[in-house]
Amino acid sequence: MPYQWTEPTGAANSPDWQLAVWPHRSLPPHGFAVFIGVTFVLLLLPLVAVLGSPILWGLLPFLMGVLALTWYFLRRSYADGALHEVLSLWADRIELIRSNPRGPSQSWQANPYWVRIELHEKGGPVENYVTLTGAGRSVEIGAFLSPDERVALHRDLSDRLARLDVNLR
Repeated sequence: MPYQWTEPTGAANSPDWQLAVWPHRSLPPHGFAVFIGVTFVLLLLPLVAVLGSPILWGLLPFLMGVLALTWYFLRRSYADGALHEVLSLWADRIELIRSNPRGPSQSWQANPYWVRIELHEKGGPVENYVTLTGAGRSVEIGAFLSPDERVALHRDLSDRLARLDVNLR
């Protein structure tokens, strides 16, 4: 699951619960290196037939350009994956901080007693869209997760807020 709850540490001002959410990584760094290496070899394979001819120098820049663009766009995908969200729960406050890869961080705070967690099965920008509503605003959480993971996240968030609400009374 690309999200994880951390237990309370007991330190001063530390949250009662903290949730970290990040996008799924289907290609780990080692897989990236292997993919680029295999792509390089496969792109050079057709050049064996034209070794020693001027055609080699005509094809080589285009093939290396393909490799460079593949490398660039995979790296760009990794940079976009630096997106993550951290939800912190205290007895009197809930805070969501979204760290964007190319832009400023966004934050939202509310009183957990008044926060509503909603699962929009249809009609949202993605299937099983999860929102937190409170303090006059609705914010999304985990929009980059798969539909099944968003359903599990909604269930986990509802359980944690319910436990927090019980502990308040």
